[in-house]
Amino acid sequence: MAEKINKKTNLIRTIVLSILSLIFLAPIFVILMNSFKGKLYINNELFSLPNSTTFVGLDNFIRGIETVKFWNAFGYSLFISVFSVITIVVLTSMTAWYIVRVNSKFTNILYYLFVFSMIVPFQMVMYTTTWTANQLSLDNPVGIILIYLGFGAGLSIFIFTGFIKSIPKEIEEAAVIDGCGPIRTFFLIVFPILKPTAITVAILNAMWIWNDYLLPYLLLGTEYKTIPIAIQYLQGSYGNTDLGALMALLVLSIIPVIIFYLALQKHIIKSFADGSVKG
Repeated sequence: MAEKINKKTNLIRTIVLSILSLIFLAPIFVILMNSFKGKLYINNELFSLPNSTTFVGLDNFIRGIETVKFWNAFGYSLFISVFSVITIVVLTSMTAWYIVRVNSKFTNILYYLFVFSMIVPFQMVMYTTTWTANQLSLDNPVGIILIYLGFGAGLSIFIFTGFIKSIPKEIEEAAVIDGCGPIRTFFLIVFPILKPTAITVAILNAMWIWNDYLLPYLLLGTEYKTIPIAIQYLQGSYGNTDLGALMALLVLSIIPVIIFYLALQKHIIKSFADGSVKG
């Protein structure tokens, strides 16, 4: 009897999750379909598959790339995303390790300040952030990396701190006895153990930074267009938006994130399977 109930429960769960997955993926399928249709047919046949009349091949992709100089925007987005994520992962993991191992009043206050920063809306500080960045000449692709570090530090340190607490301190003490200093101990002993957590933090920050529109628009303006800013320039007045090119560029902007996630997904699954380090 219990076996039958479990089978029914698993079947219901599978059906419900499958339906939710389809609902979640539906907008992506709609964008993908319409990226191959002529722009004049998208409004009237939004949910229909391309046919011999509406199919235009790669015309939308070519027109969109040429219109907004997509590859320039792709280069800026890639540069900012890659170096921002690397900076966030390395520096926040070191900070979290320091907070956990020192464990003083100062580090406790520092930790709660980082946690508090997670609940402060960006809109509350965006004008002061923009003004400060302009004064410090951070309104460029290199300077914005430091701004992203500030906004990404709260969540990243919170995640790293929870994992570092599960690492036995004896492993680090053994490294110190063998002659390792703090920096070598962190990068040779601690950071390899943090690999699954670092990948999780990297994915979360990469998806956020890659798709971010408001911060690059406020800091970089139109001089250094990232992909979200470039795509926005296809939005014309009502009835004048090139929906075909818009859908095509949305597809191109989604592909790198999907590839990045799929490439690192196995490491996240492995981290859950292995569990934390046992002393």
